[in-house]
Amino acid sequence: MTDSSATAVPVFKLYGETQHWPTPDLLHCESIQERSQLHDWRIRPHRHADLVHVLFISQGSVELELEGTSHQLQSVSAIVVPAMSIHGFHFSPDVQGHIITLAKPLADHLHALMGESSTLKKADFYPFLQANRAGRIATLVSQIDQEYRQPAPGRNSLLEALIQALVVELSRLCAYTGNTVKRYGPRQSDKGRQHLEHYQALIEAHYREQPSIEQLAERIGVSSAHLNMLCRQLAGRSALQLLHERLLLEAKRQLTYTNMTIGQVSDSLGFSEPAYFTRFFKRNTTLSPRDFRIRQSPGR
Repeated sequence: MTDSSATAVPVFKLYGETQHWPTPDLLHCESIQERSQLHDWRIRPHRHADLVHVLFISQGSVELELEGTSHQLQSVSAIVVPAMSIHGFHFSPDVQGHIITLAKPLADHLHALMGESSTLKKADFYPFLQANRAGRIATLVSQIDQEYRQPAPGRNSLLEALIQALVVELSRLCAYTGNTVKRYGPRQSDKGRQHLEHYQALIEAHYREQPSIEQLAERIGVSSAHLNMLCRQLAGRSALQLLHERLLLEAKRQLTYTNMTIGQVSDSLGFSEPAYFTRFFKRNTTLSPRDFRIRQSPGR
């Protein structure tokens, strides 16, 4: 697949949705059937600039399209789709399983913990050749789904522990299957994708400082206009939107999971004054920080 055809592939945030990330969590979990049946069991080829998918299929079949190749999976299997990988699915109506989506900050954190053994940057699929390994991963996925849907004290910490355990199991599965499955991923020669990944890494490291796009572009070695063009072409948003989305995600997390005042959240995210933070938050969510926090509180 050529670069020109790759850039024509739609960039989705979450299975075709265009809304902001739907939760203050860095993780989203849902059953495959509840999403795919809305699209007649077919999710056409697309890619995500800043999301990683992990699918676990316990029943049914799927025709998987991955970086220009098709694969028919008819047994219990797992699929890993990193950011920027072109992928599509055609599920059978009897499909059972879950899709866990990780925001890039969490995926990067897990990848750093796992090092080279991490599977999160390798587009691949894994048929389960050992029933006990399938059972262990199925248990972890079920626990993640239950914890995600039923918030409780310590939920955030437990979810992070469970997803880390899942990545370990997937990495072991990758090691077990060896080289029987071809690895896919963005071509290293694609400078545009490398620049976007560099920009996303800079956002993660410096978003609290609210650097200018010009400063970040200079760090990458491109003009701000070129960086903005790359972001729109590959991520579907402007460079500034990507920076603001990371700020907004962290603001949601702090308002949900900490007792920091609005002023403290504002200061921690580099805003010069709380009023400016409130305007930024309301412009992007239609809610004030205070109203958002009230909605996230238990028993609302």
